[in-house]
Amino acid sequence: MKTFLPKIDLDQRKWHVIDADGAVLGRLAAQVANVLRGKNKPVFTSHLDAGDFVVVVNAEKVALTGKKETQKQFMSYSGWKGGEKYVSVAQVRARHPEKLITHAVRGMVPKNRLGRVLMTKLKVYKGPNHPHAAQQPAPLKVAN
Repeated sequence: MKTFLPKIDLDQRKWHVIDADGAVLGRLAAQVANVLRGKNKPVFTSHLDAGDFVVVVNAEKVALTGKKETQKQFMSYSGWKGGEKYVSVAQVRARHPEKLITHAVRGMVPKNRLGRVLMTKLKVYKGPNHPHAAQQPAPLKVAN
């Protein structure tokens, strides 16, 4: 049995736009990660980048279930003793709402070179406007 290697045509990559208004963060991130990897295509191969570009708008209006808005914390570590910093979801949403979606999607793509390449195809914007109108992105519905 030979491994099937599809011809990946970089010019044929599609652009999708997703409106995050009212969408649950985890479900949105899972769907975005699948489109970035190309799992929605019949030519999916796990070690190749066959996915499409994804533009997410209205990032500040993404929803979280339960008490995650106040209780969930993001931790960063400087490398020094006592260098841990904790930030709540509400603080991240107030300052950089794009990071909520980017962080969630990054956790769902491979943790290697391929994952870093996939993350370059994700564009997240806090408002309803985006500068990618020339690529004619097709709207993509968020699954419930």
